[in-house]
Amino acid sequence: MAALLDPEMAVPAGLVDARGQPAGRRFSVYRNNVAGSLTDVLAAGFPVLEKLLGAAYFRALAGVFLRAHPPQTRMMMLYGADMPVFLAGFAPLAHLPYMADVARLEQALRESYHAADAAAHDLSALGPEPFMAARLVLAPGVRLLRARHPVLSIWRANMEGGPAPRMQAEDVLIVRPEFDPVAHVLPTGGAAFVAALLAGDSVGAAFEAAGDGFDVNVVLGLLVGGGAIVGLKEDL
Repeated sequence: MAALLDPEMAVPAGLVDARGQPAGRRFSVYRNNVAGSLTDVLAAGFPVLEKLLGAAYFRALAGVFLRAHPPQTRMMMLYGADMPVFLAGFAPLAHLPYMADVARLEQALRESYHAADAAAHDLSALGPEPFMAARLVLAPGVRLLRARHPVLSIWRANMEGGPAPRMQAEDVLIVRPEFDPVAHVLPTGGAAFVAALLAGDSVGAAFEAAGDGFDVNVVLGLLVGGGAIVGLKEDL
Protein backbone atom coordinates (compact mmCIF):
# COMPACT_ATOMS: atom_id res chain seq x y z
CA MET A 1 0.00 0.00 0.00
CA ALA A 2 2.74 2.45 0.92
CA ALA A 3 4.67 1.66 -2.25
CA LEU A 4 1.62 2.37 -4.42
CA LEU A 5 1.67 6.01 -3.36
CA ASP A 6 5.42 6.51 -3.08
CA PRO A 7 7.30 6.24 -6.37
CA GLU A 8 10.61 6.37 -4.48
CA MET A 9 9.91 3.09 -2.70
CA ALA A 10 11.14 -0.18 -4.15
CA VAL A 11 8.71 -2.60 -5.72
CA PRO A 12 7.56 -4.98 -2.95
CA ALA A 13 9.43 -8.26 -2.97
CA GLY A 14 7.64 -11.46 -3.92
CA LEU A 15 5.33 -10.10 -6.60
CA VAL A 16 5.06 -12.48 -9.53
CA ASP A 17 2.90 -12.72 -12.64
CA ALA A 18 0.85 -15.69 -13.84
CA ARG A 19 4.00 -17.40 -15.09
CA GLY A 20 5.80 -16.97 -11.80
CA GLN A 21 8.07 -14.24 -13.15
CA PRO A 22 8.88 -11.02 -11.23
CA ALA A 23 6.07 -8.50 -11.73
CA GLY A 24 7.94 -5.31 -10.95
CA ARG A 25 7.07 -3.64 -14.24
CA ARG A 26 3.38 -4.45 -13.81
CA PHE A 27 3.45 -2.98 -10.32
CA SER A 28 5.02 0.22 -11.63
CA VAL A 29 2.28 0.54 -14.25
CA TYR A 30 -0.36 -0.02 -11.59
CA ARG A 31 1.29 2.55 -9.34
CA ASN A 32 1.16 5.13 -12.13
CA ASN A 33 -2.47 4.28 -12.84
CA VAL A 34 -3.47 4.75 -9.19
CA ALA A 35 -1.82 8.18 -9.01
CA GLY A 36 -3.26 9.17 -12.38
CA SER A 37 -6.78 8.10 -11.44
CA LEU A 38 -6.70 9.99 -8.14
CA THR A 39 -5.38 13.06 -9.94
CA ASP A 40 -8.27 12.85 -12.40
CA VAL A 41 -10.72 12.65 -9.48
CA LEU A 42 -9.22 15.80 -7.95
CA ALA A 43 -9.33 17.63 -11.29
CA ALA A 44 -13.01 16.76 -11.67
CA GLY A 45 -13.75 17.94 -8.12
CA PHE A 46 -11.77 21.19 -8.30
CA PRO A 47 -12.16 22.50 -11.87
CA VAL A 48 -11.69 26.17 -10.98
CA LEU A 49 -8.62 25.39 -8.91
CA GLU A 50 -7.16 23.52 -11.88
CA LYS A 51 -8.00 26.41 -14.21
CA LEU A 52 -6.41 28.98 -11.92
CA LEU A 53 -3.22 26.98 -11.42
CA GLY A 54 -2.94 25.53 -14.91
CA ALA A 55 -3.24 21.85 -15.74
CA ALA A 56 0.47 21.02 -15.39
CA TYR A 57 0.88 22.73 -12.02
CA PHE A 58 -2.38 21.23 -10.74
CA ARG A 59 -1.28 17.71 -11.62
CA ALA A 60 2.02 18.24 -9.82
CA LEU A 61 0.15 19.64 -6.83
CA ALA A 62 -2.26 16.69 -6.89
CA GLY A 63 0.69 14.31 -6.80
CA VAL A 64 1.92 15.89 -3.57
CA PHE A 65 -1.60 15.99 -2.10
CA LEU A 66 -2.64 12.41 -2.84
CA ARG A 67 0.49 11.01 -1.22
CA ALA A 68 -0.10 13.07 1.92
CA HIS A 69 -3.88 12.44 1.91
CA PRO A 70 -4.70 9.05 0.38
CA PRO A 71 -8.38 8.08 0.08
CA GLN A 72 -10.08 6.86 3.23
CA THR A 73 -13.04 5.31 1.41
CA ARG A 74 -13.71 3.56 -1.90
CA MET A 75 -16.32 6.25 -2.72
CA MET A 76 -14.40 8.80 -4.75
CA MET A 77 -17.16 11.38 -5.16
CA LEU A 78 -15.96 13.50 -2.24
CA TYR A 79 -12.24 12.71 -2.35
CA GLY A 80 -10.23 15.84 -1.67
CA ALA A 81 -11.99 17.09 1.46
CA ASP A 82 -8.57 17.91 2.92
CA MET A 83 -7.56 20.07 -0.05
CA PRO A 84 -8.49 23.45 1.53
CA VAL A 85 -6.41 22.78 4.66
CA PHE A 86 -3.59 21.38 2.53
CA LEU A 87 -3.52 24.53 0.36
CA ALA A 88 -3.61 26.83 3.39
CA GLY A 89 -0.32 25.29 4.53
CA PHE A 90 1.28 24.78 1.10
CA ALA A 91 4.27 27.14 1.10
CA PRO A 92 4.70 27.46 -2.70
CA LEU A 93 1.20 28.98 -2.93
CA ALA A 94 1.43 31.20 0.16
CA HIS A 95 1.30 34.26 -2.12
CA LEU A 96 -2.14 33.13 -3.40
CA PRO A 97 -4.12 32.72 -0.18
CA TYR A 98 -7.48 32.75 -1.96
CA MET A 99 -6.77 29.30 -3.44
CA ALA A 100 -7.75 27.63 -0.17
CA ASP A 101 -11.09 29.47 -0.19
CA VAL A 102 -11.72 28.41 -3.80
CA ALA A 103 -11.12 24.81 -2.77
CA ARG A 104 -13.49 25.22 0.18
CA LEU A 105 -16.24 26.44 -2.14
CA GLU A 106 -15.73 23.68 -4.67
CA GLN A 107 -15.74 21.04 -1.95
CA ALA A 108 -18.90 22.54 -0.43
CA LEU A 109 -20.63 22.44 -3.82
CA ARG A 110 -19.73 18.76 -4.17
CA GLU A 111 -20.98 17.98 -0.68
CA SER A 112 -24.24 19.77 -1.40
CA TYR A 113 -24.69 17.90 -4.68
CA HIS A 114 -24.27 14.51 -2.99
CA ALA A 115 -26.27 15.31 0.17
CA ALA A 116 -29.52 13.51 0.94
CA ASP A 117 -32.77 14.72 -0.59
CA ALA A 118 -35.36 16.48 1.57
CA ALA A 119 -38.75 17.96 0.72
CA ALA A 120 -39.34 21.65 1.40
CA HIS A 121 -41.58 22.51 4.36
CA ASP A 122 -44.61 24.79 3.94
CA LEU A 123 -44.35 27.71 6.36
CA SER A 124 -47.45 29.54 5.18
CA ALA A 125 -49.56 28.43 8.16
CA LEU A 126 -47.24 30.07 10.69
CA GLY A 127 -48.18 33.50 11.95
CA PRO A 128 -45.54 36.16 12.65
CA GLU A 129 -45.03 35.31 16.34
CA PRO A 130 -44.89 31.52 15.92
CA PHE A 131 -42.53 31.98 12.99
CA MET A 132 -40.09 34.11 15.00
CA ALA A 133 -40.16 31.50 17.76
CA ALA A 134 -39.71 28.58 15.36
CA ARG A 135 -36.45 26.70 15.01
CA LEU A 136 -36.00 25.71 11.40
CA VAL A 137 -34.57 22.48 10.06
CA LEU A 138 -32.39 23.18 7.03
CA ALA A 139 -31.86 20.71 4.21
CA PRO A 140 -28.83 18.39 4.26
CA GLY A 141 -27.56 20.11 1.12
CA VAL A 142 -27.31 23.56 2.72
CA ARG A 143 -23.76 24.85 3.12
CA LEU A 144 -22.49 28.12 4.57
CA LEU A 145 -19.08 29.48 3.66
CA ARG A 146 -17.46 32.56 5.15
CA ALA A 147 -14.42 33.56 3.12
CA ARG A 148 -11.86 36.34 3.34
CA HIS A 149 -11.76 36.50 -0.45
CA PRO A 150 -14.34 36.98 -3.26
CA VAL A 151 -14.59 33.23 -3.62
CA LEU A 152 -17.94 32.99 -5.43
CA SER A 153 -17.04 35.84 -7.76
CA ILE A 154 -13.81 34.02 -8.63
CA TRP A 155 -15.77 30.82 -9.25
CA ARG A 156 -18.32 32.57 -11.46
CA ALA A 157 -15.65 34.37 -13.46
CA ASN A 158 -14.06 31.03 -14.31
CA MET A 159 -17.12 28.80 -14.66
CA GLU A 160 -19.76 31.17 -15.99
CA GLY A 161 -17.82 33.97 -17.62
CA GLY A 162 -18.79 36.42 -14.89
CA PRO A 163 -17.13 39.81 -14.35
CA ALA A 164 -13.72 40.16 -12.76
CA PRO A 165 -14.05 39.85 -8.98
CA ARG A 166 -13.56 42.74 -6.61
CA MET A 167 -11.08 41.79 -3.92
CA GLN A 168 -13.32 41.68 -0.87
CA ALA A 169 -14.65 39.09 1.55
CA GLU A 170 -17.74 37.11 0.57
CA ASP A 171 -20.15 35.03 2.62
CA VAL A 172 -21.74 32.31 0.51
CA LEU A 173 -24.93 30.29 0.97
CA ILE A 174 -25.32 27.07 -1.01
CA VAL A 175 -28.80 25.61 -1.46
CA ARG A 176 -30.04 22.82 -3.69
CA PRO A 177 -33.55 23.57 -4.97
CA GLU A 178 -33.59 20.55 -7.30
CA PHE A 179 -30.66 18.40 -8.41
CA ASP A 180 -27.83 20.91 -8.67
CA PRO A 181 -26.51 23.20 -5.94
CA VAL A 182 -26.82 26.96 -6.36
CA ALA A 183 -24.55 29.44 -4.57
CA HIS A 184 -25.48 32.98 -3.50
CA VAL A 185 -23.48 35.81 -1.97
CA LEU A 186 -25.11 36.75 1.32
CA PRO A 187 -25.77 40.34 2.39
CA THR A 188 -24.41 41.84 5.58
CA GLY A 189 -25.56 39.79 8.56
CA GLY A 190 -26.74 36.93 6.38
CA ALA A 191 -24.00 34.51 7.38
CA ALA A 192 -24.60 35.13 11.09
CA PHE A 193 -28.33 34.55 10.54
CA VAL A 194 -27.87 31.26 8.69
CA ALA A 195 -25.18 30.10 11.13
CA ALA A 196 -27.58 30.66 14.03
CA LEU A 197 -30.30 28.67 12.25
CA LEU A 198 -27.85 25.83 11.61
CA ALA A 199 -26.93 25.91 15.30
CA GLY A 200 -30.58 25.37 16.24
CA ASP A 201 -31.49 28.91 17.30
CA SER A 202 -34.96 30.31 16.72
CA VAL A 203 -35.66 32.64 13.82
CA GLY A 204 -35.94 35.53 16.29
CA ALA A 205 -32.59 34.71 17.91
CA ALA A 206 -30.97 34.35 14.50
CA PHE A 207 -32.37 37.75 13.53
CA GLU A 208 -30.78 39.27 16.63
CA ALA A 209 -27.46 37.58 15.83
CA ALA A 210 -27.49 39.15 12.36
CA GLY A 211 -27.24 42.65 13.81
CA ASP A 212 -28.38 46.05 12.65
CA GLY A 213 -29.12 46.66 8.99
CA PHE A 214 -29.89 43.02 8.24
CA ASP A 215 -32.61 42.44 5.63
CA VAL A 216 -34.17 39.17 6.73
CA ASN A 217 -36.46 39.02 3.71
CA VAL A 218 -33.53 38.64 1.31
CA VAL A 219 -32.03 35.64 3.11
CA LEU A 220 -35.37 34.01 3.83
CA GLY A 221 -36.17 34.40 0.14
CA LEU A 222 -32.97 32.52 -0.74
CA LEU A 223 -33.76 29.76 1.77
CA VAL A 224 -37.39 29.35 0.75
CA GLY A 225 -36.67 29.68 -2.97
CA GLY A 226 -33.88 27.12 -2.66
CA GLY A 227 -36.09 24.60 -0.87
CA ALA A 228 -33.72 24.81 2.07
CA ILE A 229 -36.29 24.83 4.91
CA VAL A 230 -37.42 21.22 5.37
CA GLY A 231 -39.03 21.19 8.81
CA LEU A 232 -39.39 22.64 12.29
CA LYS A 233 -37.50 21.43 15.33
CA GLU A 234 -39.65 20.26 18.20
CA ASP A 235 -38.75 21.28 21.74
CA LEU A 236 -37.76 18.33 23.89
